[in-house]
Formats: sequence, C-alpha cells, structure tokens
Amino acid sequence: MNIHQKYLHRCIALAKNGLGTTYPNPMVGSVIVYNNTIIGEGWHKKAGEAHAEVNAIRSVKDQSLLKKATIYVSLEPCSHHGKTPPCSDLILEHQIPNVVIGTVDPNVQVAGRGIKKLESAGVKVTVGVLEKECRALNKRFFTYHLQKRPYIILKWAQTNDGFIAPKQKTEQKPVWITNRYSRQLVHKWRTEEQAILVGTRTVLEDNPRLDVRDWAGTNPIRMVLDINQRIPKSLHVYNNQVKTIVLTGNKLESEEPNSCMEYLDKDQNIATQIAAIAYKHQIQSVIIEGGSQTLQTFIDADLWDEARVFVGNNTFKTGTPAPRLDLNSAIKQTLITDQLLLVYNQQNL
Repeated sequence: MNIHQKYLHRCIALAKNGLGTTYPNPMVGSVIVYNNTIIGEGWHKKAGEAHAEVNAIRSVKDQSLLKKATIYVSLEPCSHHGKTPPCSDLILEHQIPNVVIGTVDPNVQVAGRGIKKLESAGVKVTVGVLEKECRALNKRFFTYHLQKRPYIILKWAQTNDGFIAPKQKTEQKPVWITNRYSRQLVHKWRTEEQAILVGTRTVLEDNPRLDVRDWAGTNPIRMVLDINQRIPKSLHVYNNQVKTIVLTGNKLESEEPNSCMEYLDKDQNIATQIAAIAYKHQIQSVIIEGGSQTLQTFIDADLWDEARVFVGNNTFKTGTPAPRLDLNSAIKQTLITDQLLLVYNQQNL
C-alpha cells in the first residue's frame, strides 16, 4: 500500500459515518496531511451541512500549514453552488497545493469540473487512487446518476426447507423465521436506505410498520405496491407518519397527507416502472422486503444489485416458497442461530 492509498483508506472509513444521513448527497471523507502527519479530517454528515473538505479544513489547528499540505478526498470536490459553496473554491482560497481524489463525481453538475477548476488554478491533482473502493462506497449514488434508477437490495427470510411463510398464519402476525438479532439488523439496514418496498399481500397479512423502531435512525420512505387498491386505509402504511408512495394500476384516488399515488401500467414491466418512479422521487436506494411475488418480479427482470437472505433454524414443511434465486455463490455469515447469505448481481458490478 502506497502513501496515497493509506490516506484514501482513511477517507473511506470517515465517509462511512454518513451512511443513511447524507441523501441525496454522496458519502465523502477527507483528510489533510502535512509532513506525513494527518493534521485535519472530516466527513459529510448531513445534506445541507458542511461537506467533508470543509470539515477537514476547519479541523486544522494551524491554518498556515494548509499552504504546504495535501488534501485527500474520496470523491471529487464540488464546483457548483448548492446548499453550500463549492469545495473547490475553498481549497483554492486556502491555497492548498496538492489534492488527491479517489474518483470523479458522476453527478452532471460536477463530473470533472471540480478537477478542471483546481488544475486551471495550478493545483497538483491526482485522480483515481482506490477508485474501485471509492465507487463501491457510493454504489447507491453512482447507480442513481449513471443508471437513472435506485440501487436495489432484495431482502427476505426463509426457513431451512425454503419457505418464507407458513400455509396458515393463525397465531402470530408476522410469523418470525429469524432471531431477534437478525431482525434488529434489518432495522439498521432500513436506516441506511432511502426507501423500502413491499407488496399488497405482505401489507394485508402482516400489517407492517416498515419503520426502524429497533434501531436509531431515519425511517425510510415507504413504497407500497397495491395494483388493485386492496389495502384499507386503516393499516399502518397509511398512518401518515412517513412519506408513502402507493403504486397502483387503477385510477388514481385523492392523496392522503404525506402520501402520493403513482400509476403503474399492468401490461408493462412492473419492476422497470417502479425503478423509474423511485428515480422520479429522487430515491437513490430501495430495500425490497417482500413478498415472494414482488421479489420475484425484480429477480425475473434482472433488476437488482444485491440480495440479503436470512435462513432461519426452522422448517414449515409447506407454505409460500422463497423467491427463486441462485444462492450458490453467496457470501455466508452466521448470526447466532441464523445464516445470512449475501449475493451480488454480477451484471451490475
């Protein structure tokens, strides 16, 4: 590992502190180095607040050292006015002579302009250090800007014998397949993604809240697939506590507070339409939690980026089969009594 990679690794580690809180902005980390010593560091914490470079520069106690320092940043410094001034201008203002960048920003408002501005002013710019890792850090942001759709995560739990629900749900709704540690992890995941999607059957059978009550963080936007408008307004998804997008194939009804209706053409590819609607609402990531038919719709359309599959230590013998997806290449993790299988869509890597 060379010296540039060492400090870019630190940038990535810092940036990860912003997972789930920076939307619609990317996660970015920055460190400032003088004489092989980190003298300042920071990360972007929340949209509308200071960017990583600003926080790193502010953290330097002796500002005179900036004129002889190198600033490392995981993503190209912005060059446009948004809710905050351009970071490239701040770098020039402090006369930082060297800038090392992990990867170019895919946002058309930046897309090389920040680098060009710095180079035009005489700054030595190095681009592409740990580029693969820096792009992976912001896989949601890159997918949204380059593919014009959200990063799509499939998630479900299945029994040892391959069922996601029993034939009858008579005693408990929902019927838990996994242990409480796995369920808490799912709530953590919900804080990290911008939206969560479920189908009609899941809502009718389980009446889920789709929130993060078992973890600290922001509740995701709810996307509810209700083609034939069968979901009654008395269920949790209509409690107006979180922005909810109802996807329907019928004539649009009047909208409830904090919710909106989006039309789906039943004769066209449902998964593609949902992805387009999410993009329209500036949603960069969505975790699809069910049910089986909804998940299979995205699998069959090959419109997914990763799958997170829990396998509980129990059997149903009969019931609703799990979605059909090749799990042979899965990365396996153990969560007490559960197995977590992680699969990545090789077509989208």
